[in-house]
Amino acid sequence: MAGFPSFPWLPRRGRPAADGAWCRTALVREASLQAAVDAVVQQLGSGGSADFALVFASSSYASDLPRLLPLLQARLKADHWLGCVGGGVVGTDPGGDPHELEGEPALTVTLLHLPGAHLHPFALDADKLPDLDGPAEPWRELLGAPPEAGQSLLLLIDPGCGSIQDLISGLDYAYPEAPKVGGIAGQHSAAHGSLLYGNAVRGGAVGCLIGGAWRLDPVVAQGCRPIGPVFEVEQAQRNVVLQVSRGSRRNSPVEALQAILTDLTPAEREQVKNSLFLGVGRSEFSLAGSEDPPAFLVRNLIGVDPRNGAVAVGERMRVGQKVQFQLRDADASREESRQLLRRQALRRAEPLTALLFACLGRGESLYGEPDGDVSLCREAFATVPIAGVFCNGEIGPVGSPTTHLHGYTASWGFLVPASQDDEARGSR
Repeated sequence: MAGFPSFPWLPRRGRPAADGAWCRTALVREASLQAAVDAVVQQLGSGGSADFALVFASSSYASDLPRLLPLLQARLKADHWLGCVGGGVVGTDPGGDPHELEGEPALTVTLLHLPGAHLHPFALDADKLPDLDGPAEPWRELLGAPPEAGQSLLLLIDPGCGSIQDLISGLDYAYPEAPKVGGIAGQHSAAHGSLLYGNAVRGGAVGCLIGGAWRLDPVVAQGCRPIGPVFEVEQAQRNVVLQVSRGSRRNSPVEALQAILTDLTPAEREQVKNSLFLGVGRSEFSLAGSEDPPAFLVRNLIGVDPRNGAVAVGERMRVGQKVQFQLRDADASREESRQLLRRQALRRAEPLTALLFACLGRGESLYGEPDGDVSLCREAFATVPIAGVFCNGEIGPVGSPTTHLHGYTASWGFLVPASQDDEARGSR
C-alpha cells in the first residue's frame, strides 16, 4: 500500500509545537468581506485561544474595514489583535505554500500562542509626541512600558500620520535595545484610518512590544547592488550633495557618475535612467572586527541641478559621509535576499512564523513573476508560515541598531524563542 504524503508544516500550523507554542494561519481571496471572514474561520478551525492575532487585509476591503475585527472576534479567540490594510497581502495557503497577492481582494490572519511571551500592545496619537531633545521617559510613558519590557517591537503606521521620522527616532530613544520591524500601511479613499487595533480601525500608529520568551529577529533586504567606487561627501547642504571626493580627486556627484557610466554595460546604462539610487554610509554601520563589507542605507535620488552637478537625496546629508551609487534590479534583490535569509537560517532559533513588510515597488513589478520574496524565504525556511503586507514604506534596522524608514525593501521579522543560547544580535 502506498504511503501517505508528508506534511511537515502541520506541527507549525495546526498542532502545538514541542514547547507548547503554535501558529495557525489562513489566506483567502474573496470579493466580499463576509465571505473572506467565513473562509478564514474555516481554514483556522476551532483550535484554542491565541495570545496574539495579526490581521492583514487588502485595500479592496477599505470601505468595510470597521466590520472586520468584530466579525473575526465573534468567531476566533485571541487576547490581542493588531494589523493593517495594505496594497497587497502576504500569506500561507492551506497547503503550506506562501503567496504574495497584489491588486486583488485578499485577507490573511495569523493566530499565535506564545508561552512565556510578554506582549505589550500600544496605540499612539502621532500628533502628540514628546520632545526628542528631552528625556526618554516621556516616550516610555507614551507606550506605558519600561525599557526592559520588550526584546523587539512590531510597528505599523497609518499613511496619514505626521512626524513619522520623529516617531521612529523617539521609539529608538526609548527602547534602544529593541529591534523594530514593520511598515506604513496602505492608502485608501475611505474616511477612516488604515490600522487595526483591539476591535477598531485607527490612524496614528499601533504596535506591540514583544518580550519574555519571544522576540522578532529583523532582516532587511534593500534590493540594490553598488556600482563604481565609494566616495566621501566634501560639500553638502541639507539633503543636497554638492561635491564628492575619492582620494585627492574632487568632483560634483554628476561628474563622478559620468565617469562610472563609461565602465557599465549598455544594459546597465539603461538601468541608470530609472533605477539609480545612492547608498549612504553611516559611522555606526562599521562594527569593530566585522569582516562584512561596509553597509549602506539606500536612498532615492530625487533631483539633479544641471548648473553645478549637485544631486538631491532622500536623506539629510553631512560632510564626511561615505556614499556609493546603487542600481536596483531583480538579480541584485534575489542575491541579497538569499544571503541574508540563509544567514538567518543558520541561527540556532527556529522561527515560529515570518512576517514580511514589502514595498509596493517589489512583487511582480520587480521580479517579473509572482511570489518573488516569499519564494526566496522558502528556500531558507522550508516550512515556516509567512504572513505580511505590501507597504508604503518599510521599517527596520540596517547594519546597526538604529531603525530606518525604507523604500523598495523587504523588511522581515522572524518570531523566534529568546534564548540565551542564540547568537548575539550583533552577528546579524
